[in-house]
Amino acid sequence: MKPSPLLLLPLTLALPITAGGAAPAPVPAVVGKAPVALLVDLSAGQTLFARDAEKRFLPASMTKAMSALVAFDLIKAGKLREDATFTVRPETAARWAGKGTTLSLRPAEQVLVRDLLMGVTTVSANDASVALAEGALGSTEAWTAAMNARARELGMTGSHFATPSGYPDRGATYVTARDLVRLAKALIEQHPQLYRRYFGHQAMDWRGERLVSHDPFAGVMPGADGIKTGHTFEAGFNFLGAVERGGRRLVLVVAGSWSEPQRADAAKALAEWGYREWDARPLGAAGQVIGEARVQLGDARRVPLALERGFSLTVPKGTTPAVTTRIVYTGPLKAPIAKGAQVAGLEVTIAGQPVHYLPLVTTRPVNPAGPIDRLVNGLLGAFE
Repeated sequence: MKPSPLLLLPLTLALPITAGGAAPAPVPAVVGKAPVALLVDLSAGQTLFARDAEKRFLPASMTKAMSALVAFDLIKAGKLREDATFTVRPETAARWAGKGTTLSLRPAEQVLVRDLLMGVTTVSANDASVALAEGALGSTEAWTAAMNARARELGMTGSHFATPSGYPDRGATYVTARDLVRLAKALIEQHPQLYRRYFGHQAMDWRGERLVSHDPFAGVMPGADGIKTGHTFEAGFNFLGAVERGGRRLVLVVAGSWSEPQRADAAKALAEWGYREWDARPLGAAGQVIGEARVQLGDARRVPLALERGFSLTVPKGTTPAVTTRIVYTGPLKAPIAKGAQVAGLEVTIAGQPVHYLPLVTTRPVNPAGPIDRLVNGLLGAFE
């Protein structure tokens, strides 16, 4: 969020404010072998490292992370049950037999939604993603329309989905690293229980066999819990990963690597660098009022603003760099305004790092002004 500033407000921080900062050690050399690389600290809303974060590329099976989000949304809305059974269409079984990784679904086979979802998230089964889409919304066209609608809601302006699976489609499906972090954030924060249930597993049991995940983090890196790999000849080796340690949640993207070991090495090195070279410092608690915004045509002339959730600042380890903040929004705001509406951002500038923005929400509603309110507001406005 980067609205035009109207109100400037210094914020008292929990960490010491000093006159300078220091840079962390450079990222490990192996990270430089990945054409696209991005590391974001979700706990702080900060980008720690970025290379071509806005460049469009082919996601391959990382596409299935968006299919998982659509499924999670349907489950949360009560429109899809994990214990529901779908019948595999004969044409679907025939079309996807032997195409990449599959669950080897059989014509007219009865499959639980939870098994299809696990096949999508854990072993990247192409046939499972198609069977899930067809069973839930009737067609892959309806499913991809839902994927793209969700992408628009999340602000994934550099991405488009034309398939539930990410199977090669002549470039119709593409993403950016920045957009994938937005997707990961939605999975983790909007569906925490489903995320834990379906992501981060080393393997799944299917028809008496153990099918193994390609996730380079699962069962290897402490705190790792997802999210999705992808590979085709055109796309190279890609990974959208997530790790949480000591209350710090890191999400990373590595894309375009030329081998599976290179992808794994780059992703692990980037995540470990994020924890080794950076410290978290508390900024504010959820609901902490830090300022206010002006309101027009309401029963109040100002509305208090608070942090949407608790945030920390991530700074190079062992440093206390200079930090400045200000509230920014486009306004004055116009009533009515609901309590909890995200109407502003806290612009945070840390010496030596890119400016970033944290969401601010209203702590009370503002109703439309009545006749007396308009009279009082007009009189008070004359003295400003």
